[in-house]
Amino acid sequence: MTHSDLIVKVKAPNGTDLKVQTGLFINNEFVKGDSTIDTVNPATGEVICTVQAAEANKVDEAVKFAEKAYDEVWSKTSAIDRQKLMFKLADLIERDIEEIATLESMDNGKPYQFAATFDIPALVGMIRYYAGYTDKIHGKVLDTPAAFNFVELQPYGVTAGILPWNFPAVLLGGKIAPSLAAGNVMIVKVSEITPLSALKVAALVVEAGFPPGVVQIINGYGKTAGAALARHMRIGKISFTGSTLVGREILKAAAETNLKKVSLELGGKSPNIVFEDADLDQAVKWAHRGIFFNSGQVCTAGSRIFVAEAIYDKFVAALTLAAKEGVTGDPFDAKTAHGPLVSQTQYDRVMGYLESGKADGAKIHLGGKRVGDKGYFIEPTIFTDVKGTENIVREEIFGPVAVVMKFKDEEDVVKRANDTVYGLAAAVHTRDIQRAIRVAKRLQAGTVWINEYNVVEVQTPFGGYRQSGIGRENGEDGLKEWLQVKTVKVNMNIQL
Repeated sequence: MTHSDLIVKVKAPNGTDLKVQTGLFINNEFVKGDSTIDTVNPATGEVICTVQAAEANKVDEAVKFAEKAYDEVWSKTSAIDRQKLMFKLADLIERDIEEIATLESMDNGKPYQFAATFDIPALVGMIRYYAGYTDKIHGKVLDTPAAFNFVELQPYGVTAGILPWNFPAVLLGGKIAPSLAAGNVMIVKVSEITPLSALKVAALVVEAGFPPGVVQIINGYGKTAGAALARHMRIGKISFTGSTLVGREILKAAAETNLKKVSLELGGKSPNIVFEDADLDQAVKWAHRGIFFNSGQVCTAGSRIFVAEAIYDKFVAALTLAAKEGVTGDPFDAKTAHGPLVSQTQYDRVMGYLESGKADGAKIHLGGKRVGDKGYFIEPTIFTDVKGTENIVREEIFGPVAVVMKFKDEEDVVKRANDTVYGLAAAVHTRDIQRAIRVAKRLQAGTVWINEYNVVEVQTPFGGYRQSGIGRENGEDGLKEWLQVKTVKVNMNIQL
């Protein structure tokens, strides 16, 4: 069920006529919130539509429905039946992939071709991957001198996820899929900037046949709806993807309330190392992908590019050419490689870093300017001639801004690569596999790519060292984040 006035008709830039859900998805219904938020097309700066927003009272309402769903239905639903529902949801998303990709591109600004061939298929893949785990979760038996013991893996019950705006669909799958597979119910707060694709998926949750309250999706600001989830006494586990600053606030909220389990996937300032024996053509292509994919709005962005002195000039020239060849413009144009930044706020933030870099004496080798007279487009930008102490080198920019630096030898580059508060990702480009593995082991990062960049797959664990997060997503390790361990000890021979 839904209020008819919560569905709005929108004509997408590609000419598609869409019926867009704008309500809060609570207990399998779209309902009105406490306030509203305009969602904007970042390619034009124009409002797409107005969506409902939740305050603390709506969060509490969602939690009550989640508890009821878990206690009365979901905890009694067999693993096979949960699996069938998840597979059905994946099939429905795949059926509507063009519509969801259109919403994603229009709301987020990423090129439609990327949304349709990567983001939405990744969402489908996440759900199918974890659906396969539902009937394969098992504990173990231990025989000890004092008892016969069995160890169970059990769900937390009511869980929550808070999404960022850079990959709304992908990370929706990264939260709901392992949580549901583990047997939990889930409340997701989408980013107030990019809610539309998730709200479309919410409608498919009903069509797939999920019981009311098992999956709930709400929109709202972090300081209200997000904080209410983080502080709620009856949520057992919360997962957040976003900035390190907000991650700290979520940890603090959990500590001050019920000490709920927290997992965090946070920021990064990732080093991308190119040795002199690397395949230069391939290293340039991977470096270009590493920093300019999704307009640099990627937590793993390879924004610190370290290049061996012997090939530095050739590398910079080739990367410059690659950046110039990529078209910045309309996300629905098939030739577009770089879309806009997601919002005016993010545009202003990135432009502020460009000014900061220039003020600190760094050289803008390429780019650094606005593109067009509408929307939030910035040219792919390359800084050179940096000292290493500038804010553009030390802080996460989250935009299409690369800093390319020379290094002398392996010891020099490993030391400088690790000189950061972050530790989300890194990469090494070399034909010497022994050196590649040796350096990979020394880099303080949760993911290290060798001769590639930004290749994230659901099968392999993903997460950060240091201030880049706590816990892991993806793979079996990601599933374990949504399960808690119980030991049951049976007295076999002790008499008092």
